[in-house]
Amino acid sequence: MAQRFQELTMTEEERDCFLDRARLAMSSEDYQMIEGITLALPEIIALIEQEPMTLRKLRHLIFGLKTEKAGKLFPPTPNPPPPKGPKGKRKGHGRNKASKYTGARRLKVTHPTLKAQDPCPECPQGTLRPQKSPGLVIRIVGSPPISATVWELEKLRCDTCGMVFTAPPPPEAGQEKYAPSVGVTVALLRYGSGMPHYRLARLQESLGVPCPESTQWEVMKPLYEQAQPILDHLITQTANGPLFHNDDTKMRILDLRKPGSATAAEIDPKRKGTFTSSILGQVGPYTVALYFSGWKHAGENLEQVLKQRVAELEAPMQMCDALSSNTSPDFESIVCHCLSHARREFVPIAKDFPQECRHVLDSLGKVYHRDAQAKDLKLTAGERLLSHQTHSLPVLEELKAWMQNQLDGRQVEPNSGLGGAIGYMLKHWEPLTLFVRREGAPLDNNICERALKMAILHRKNSLSYKTDRGAKTGDLFMSLIQTCRLNGINPAEYLQAIATHPEAVKLVPQSWLPWNYPRLTEAEVAAARS
Repeated sequence: MAQRFQELTMTEEERDCFLDRARLAMSSEDYQMIEGITLALPEIIALIEQEPMTLRKLRHLIFGLKTEKAGKLFPPTPNPPPPKGPKGKRKGHGRNKASKYTGARRLKVTHPTLKAQDPCPECPQGTLRPQKSPGLVIRIVGSPPISATVWELEKLRCDTCGMVFTAPPPPEAGQEKYAPSVGVTVALLRYGSGMPHYRLARLQESLGVPCPESTQWEVMKPLYEQAQPILDHLITQTANGPLFHNDDTKMRILDLRKPGSATAAEIDPKRKGTFTSSILGQVGPYTVALYFSGWKHAGENLEQVLKQRVAELEAPMQMCDALSSNTSPDFESIVCHCLSHARREFVPIAKDFPQECRHVLDSLGKVYHRDAQAKDLKLTAGERLLSHQTHSLPVLEELKAWMQNQLDGRQVEPNSGLGGAIGYMLKHWEPLTLFVRREGAPLDNNICERALKMAILHRKNSLSYKTDRGAKTGDLFMSLIQTCRLNGINPAEYLQAIATHPEAVKLVPQSWLPWNYPRLTEAEVAAARS
């Protein structure tokens, strides 16, 4: 087996030549698969070589854990507790309300025979009054993501002088072939839903409205340039927030690997990879998601953001995992580590150490339950801290003493899976439990990991960026789209507003942040969509 792996090992130059030959010899779909396998295999081999790797850990690394819930990790008890009564529908299930269809075209329908102030046809004594809430009927139809209208302009030719008279186009035909809404749609599909340009091009061709890949870039370019000042202002405001979440994931940028291009040697000769970092911050009550792709790690990108921070402000809190790449010695922050990462150390070994892992997971479950209650009750930061100090702190102190006793009493081997998980928690105990000592400190970094799923979705479907400019384009649109989603704002309407008001955005970009941009009227939205 080792010999087979050695035979499959190629240098980067040999791999690029192999992929060039494969691109010419097979279809686009087959090439995408071959490229993914070719690029993934060296990474798997490197992971195996870095540290001792069990089959279970390798399986979890490649395919992920099926579940992390304590109720599914351990078999049910012989005498299960009685049911707590009927439960309602799980959140997210059921019919969507009519108010959810914010992008639907709305038409008012008057009664065909009656109007307000008419006498009631049932009882002659009554008078009809208009109701505040109209009746609603929703009709949903399928259509291409990018649709088109063809106006056939009549032409008349004089049979004597030969002059041709062409009917003028209607006002709704516009002055340009591609409306601003086309760039908005492409950006949402590409960076908000992970649809590669070639896939959208194929879909549009199948639906009879061609939109080639090169055209998609051209219609997005003006929107990118119009939105850049907004992103710059958004970064400046976010830099002054009290709390930051940050993390990163691997991302390939092909041009950065070419000879003669900017390389990692400019930052660190030992650095090999490129990444997409996600940084989440606060601007007042609003959550902001920022993305940065390139050679830098999450800590270095956060350093660049904090360079715009007002010097008089106190050091912010920073939530991340314990990797050194998430912090930097060049900025000061109050670090708190992710409790979910510590909990996750016990999940894959639950079958081997069921009693010990259950004790840890149950203890942490009480802490998370208390935090969920604080959120449901809408407690202030001070009230939440007091709640954790009253209820969570005793649980954590007991857990710490129990774990320390496991190691000191030699009840667990330090080099075993359980010993490593316990050692990780004890080593990082102070930043892991900052939430019981400081107002506003979060428990985990889950919100940042969820935000990174946008970049992972892009990597899964498109495999890579081609150029550094393409990566920056993706960072901008992902930042604006994810910020809209985190604050309950329709990203399509927001990007449409930017696309249709370029001069206003250029003059006052601070007025066009996702939560305070001028909302469009129904007539303006309908005109923009057409």
